[in-house]
Amino acid sequence: MKIGIVGSGYVGTTIAACFADLGHEVMNVDVDESVVTALNDGEAPIDEPGLDDLLDRYAGETLYATTEYEDLVDFAPDAIFLALPTPAQEDGSIDTAIIEAGAESLGRILADVDGYPTVVVKSTVVPGTTEEIVGPILERESGGEVGVDFGLAMNPEFLREGSAVSDFTDPDKLVFGTSDDRARETLEAVYAPLTDDREVPVVDTGVREAELIKYANNAFLAAKVSLINEIGNICKAYGVDAYEVADAIGLDDRIGEQFLRSGVGWGGSCFPKDVDALVAAARDAGYDPQLLQAAIDVNDRQPERMLDLMDDHVDVEGERVAVLGLAFKPGTDDIRNSRAIPIIEGLQARGAEVIAYDPSDGAKAAMRERFPDVEYLAGPSPTLSGAHAALIVTDWPEFADLDLEFDLMSNSVVIDGRRIVDRREGITYEGLTW
Repeated sequence: MKIGIVGSGYVGTTIAACFADLGHEVMNVDVDESVVTALNDGEAPIDEPGLDDLLDRYAGETLYATTEYEDLVDFAPDAIFLALPTPAQEDGSIDTAIIEAGAESLGRILADVDGYPTVVVKSTVVPGTTEEIVGPILERESGGEVGVDFGLAMNPEFLREGSAVSDFTDPDKLVFGTSDDRARETLEAVYAPLTDDREVPVVDTGVREAELIKYANNAFLAAKVSLINEIGNICKAYGVDAYEVADAIGLDDRIGEQFLRSGVGWGGSCFPKDVDALVAAARDAGYDPQLLQAAIDVNDRQPERMLDLMDDHVDVEGERVAVLGLAFKPGTDDIRNSRAIPIIEGLQARGAEVIAYDPSDGAKAAMRERFPDVEYLAGPSPTLSGAHAALIVTDWPEFADLDLEFDLMSNSVVIDGRRIVDRREGITYEGLTW
């Protein structure tokens, strides 16, 4: 099949490469010329394991990128995915301006695309967006009609940064939100290379249900993390190891073992934005989602609890303090909503001289733009050398091997937010919830 993709962020770039790997021809449209050039050169504009290999294999062969929507006309795609950002506004609600602009540009050329192209919203949007905003824009600009001249569908993504390629190729579910048979058949054909070879659950549902499934999925996981963090905070107060408690409750099939690693909390581009958006959407509909708000509040408090543990042992005013880990999770260069941000802000408010390290050069570069007065070093040893305290914020695997490096500190106070370092004699060690 021929597939068009509008947008080349984390989602758009990943699905473009993965669709090509499934045997489809793919054309990606993006307004950023540097991103388009990188894609055509087989280079990933983002840091994602496995993505460079796929782009190198298919770029110029079955995967192309362009800045011109008109190129989709000759390409004649069977499906066109809108993979555009829906950033959060100040009140937590989503800003649909970018996806609206993309729909307008797509709508202007849609009537010239042969056949019955199906426009698939891949962006995370609140219920009603696809049918009440995207659809009418496409109809207005194209002069066509949804269900007659082109299809309209919602196909949410469940891709985790750091494992997006494997999440695509080995999904736990596929969600097809459609209101007409031809649109559903198109989605079935797009994903047939995945579903024909293995038993992948396919959720065939309505458009609004598909939109909400994505939010419900992330809200549930975020609430689970906040709940285990709340339990972990209680464990800490009683001198109980939260991880032993989590191991036991994880054996209950009704609970499960995943997302039970208590610590400094969740960040990234999905959980914070999606939970905030669902809270805002619920309130707009007249419902106050107290449990989801509590999950946000617990998460927001975890970095300060980490700093409070540090304060119990040392006064950092005028002292060097090492921050290990800047990306919001291992395997990515993304610092959006990283727990390192409030940690650094809290340290600077205490008058500390912040020294930081992350294995990802991209994460360091992005954090340098936000905190130019922080010193960013090339490894754990120079970062810890002479430090008055160290806070471990991201559980990069290389941090698990740290040991003698802590002896380089002037005052070996180690606050571990991810249970990645082993407690030993010679250092003052505090686990956040253990």
